[in-house]
Amino acid sequence: MDPRLDALQRRLGHRFADPGLLALALTHRSFSADHNERLEFLGDAVLSLAISSLLYERFAGSDEGDLTRVRAHLVREDSLHKVAVLQGLPEVLRLSDGESRGGGAQRASILADALEAIIGATFVDGGFASARALVQRLFGDVINTTDIGGWAKDAKTELQEWLQARRLPVPGYRISATRGQAHAQTFEVECEVPTLNMKHAGEGRSRRLAEQEAARRMLDALKATDQPGGPLRS
Repeated sequence: MDPRLDALQRRLGHRFADPGLLALALTHRSFSADHNERLEFLGDAVLSLAISSLLYERFAGSDEGDLTRVRAHLVREDSLHKVAVLQGLPEVLRLSDGESRGGGAQRASILADALEAIIGATFVDGGFASARALVQRLFGDVINTTDIGGWAKDAKTELQEWLQARRLPVPGYRISATRGQAHAQTFEVECEVPTLNMKHAGEGRSRRLAEQEAARRMLDALKATDQPGGPLRS
């Protein structure tokens, strides 16, 4: 076996009964017609289940929404890319000469896909228990140090979900005013729900912060009117 792949197996903590699966997981479509995309497809599903299982155990008192938000963060491309780099995947990827010269070994999407393919290959090689153990080794430290309270919904997301749950259109946002010098501006943003004929404004040092404040005020107003006997319940 290639010494680099042997070293990778030691880092992963999984010794492949079929080393060819690991080689395939590292093979980009530019290198060969026999490439890692099928393993990536499988690994994506295995990763999601393994992460869900680990989060379910770690955060016993958390609801579905909180767990879903943390899982989405862990399995997004940026997170997978960071793990792939830590495992040394850029040095062992199998790419065409053209893809290599173009920086493919550093490309986040290629590295994230290869990591998912390795998880898929581990599942094929050793079953779900082996794949879950690998995911735990790769993501365990992050999961164990995560404060789930830090993943609370932002006001814009919560407002959108609140409206969609009631089959109402999503709100609109517009900058209604800006004040101050360019290096220290204050933005005023208006949040509007036309179907309810409601508008609320928010201020902030950036447009994003102003939108969040406007959304929070709109959400507070909507929740107040959603009480029994209120306008939205009439």
